[in-house]
Amino acid sequence: MAAYILAHDLGTTGNKATLYNDEGRLVASKFSAYKTDYPEVNWAEQDPHDWWKAVCDSTQALLASSQVHPREVKVVSFSGQMMGCLPVDKQGNPLRSSIIWADQRSVKQARQIEEKIGAERFYRITGHRISPTYSVEKVMWVKENQPEIYKATYKFLQAKDYIISRLVGRYVTDYSDATGTNLYDLTKYQWSEEILDAAGVDPDKLPEVHSSFHVAGELSTAVAAEVGLEPGTPVVVGGGDGACATAGAGIFRAGSSYVYVGSSSWIASLSDKPFFDERQRTSSWLSFDHTKYKIAGTMQSAGGSYAWLRDNLCHQEVQAGKALGLSEYQLMDLQAGRSRPGSNGLLFLPYLMGERSPHWNPNARACFVGLTQKHARSDMIRAVLEGVALNLKIILDCFAHAVPIGDIRAIGGGAQEALWRQIMADVFNRRMLLPQFIHEATSLGAAIAGGIGVGIFKDFDEVEKLNPTQDIIAPHGPSVEVYAKIYPTFVKAYESLLEVFDELAEI
Repeated sequence: MAAYILAHDLGTTGNKATLYNDEGRLVASKFSAYKTDYPEVNWAEQDPHDWWKAVCDSTQALLASSQVHPREVKVVSFSGQMMGCLPVDKQGNPLRSSIIWADQRSVKQARQIEEKIGAERFYRITGHRISPTYSVEKVMWVKENQPEIYKATYKFLQAKDYIISRLVGRYVTDYSDATGTNLYDLTKYQWSEEILDAAGVDPDKLPEVHSSFHVAGELSTAVAAEVGLEPGTPVVVGGGDGACATAGAGIFRAGSSYVYVGSSSWIASLSDKPFFDERQRTSSWLSFDHTKYKIAGTMQSAGGSYAWLRDNLCHQEVQAGKALGLSEYQLMDLQAGRSRPGSNGLLFLPYLMGERSPHWNPNARACFVGLTQKHARSDMIRAVLEGVALNLKIILDCFAHAVPIGDIRAIGGGAQEALWRQIMADVFNRRMLLPQFIHEATSLGAAIAGGIGVGIFKDFDEVEKLNPTQDIIAPHGPSVEVYAKIYPTFVKAYESLLEVFDELAEI
């Protein structure tokens, strides 16, 4: 009988269910979307019931389209958006919508914990700076603003952990998602008593922490029928999307690097030890197999900036794409190609939702700088692509002196855009490697966790070649020189507008 691995990737815009065979080869995938609510500026929430529906719908559609029988699925594993805050009661029922990673409402709570424990001490324990982006600050917000919900909470969960609780009735997480809560001691491998005390968070409200390969349980008859799988199917914990993307990109060894370009974007390298930036611009996460550390910096709005541009300034491309059966982004890239490196002196600061790395400033705002009458839409489109790449270069420069950086693999939806890949190669002045699977890298990582968890794969040596390089993009010398000249101006533009950003945040 054939053996398949079912991987679910619970992203920001929806869930992708992906089927891999026992050799790690992609068989089929299905996507089921869900929405994000923005009740206030810098607030972002999702309904966990939408996650569950997306998992059920995508599983059934995937099996139907691939004609794979449920009994041939030997394991289910997960990747998921990180740094959220979903309180559930003892029966696993959500007590409110999930406050997701993009939410930055808990600025006050971040200040409170900094006063109690200190920014430097906190960074050394968790590998992350104090920020409203992370889970602990969101939990503190719930406790302060919705005390009845906090009191009724049995566990605070991440997206994938909630789905696992629905599937097997257990409340578990993995090391990567634990490090994304800002409640976990990075080197002691335990919830930090010091931070829990400073934050006023009850440790009993946190899930058990396990390896990404841990089998959390098996599907009961009732749940299996609802999802569309066989009773007794093992469920493996998997990892946060960052950890799974790292594995799926083929990054297993220290010194290997990659960039993920999705709604958000991060640039990362694997290391044998955590890296602590003196300005706390980067973060350290426990890696996929919790024996190495992913050194990274994540920006808020990468693909999100390009999507904003599409929705607000590129209606022509959207309409033409529909008529021609093409991606609107392909047509936007053609427009951007009419401009030249440097966008004729136009800069775009990509801070549509404040910013995490490198600035860690929820008051940061997006803007075009240098706009003149001579500029066309093509310049504006290219400037957005360049602005994201320039911001990622700041992050790369934060740790490039401490972690060897060579070629950089590119994954995520944005990596399919040829122009954007070339811009990144030129801005970073490094070769970009395009693997075979760019959209599925995160789900492939989840599949690797599932496969190792139930013994389909023996270890990383067996799966390292599952996502081979299919293209190499070399930096273009003249463009490298242009971006090297623009780069310090881009950095200065943000610094010059700091006071303006703070004033705008008060309006």
